[in-house]
Amino acid sequence: MQVEIFKTNVQAVSESHKVTGKLLECFSDYQIHFDLNDCDKIMRVEAKIIDRERIIANLECFGFTCEILEG
Repeated sequence: MQVEIFKTNVQAVSESHKVTGKLLECFSDYQIHFDLNDCDKIMRVEAKIIDRERIIANLECFGFTCEILEG
């Protein structure tokens, strides 16, 4: 299982639910969790294979910023 952590500008729980729902339409096998209490508003994605570029592109289409959070 792969895990990727993304820095986003998602602020509200309602926004995180919307983003999660939209992403799961494209990536039904992904597990997606937000930590909006973190200063980087992180989104954690777990799956066998993660398409980082498509995730970033999708969030940008939804009007949010998204980048891979480097350790």
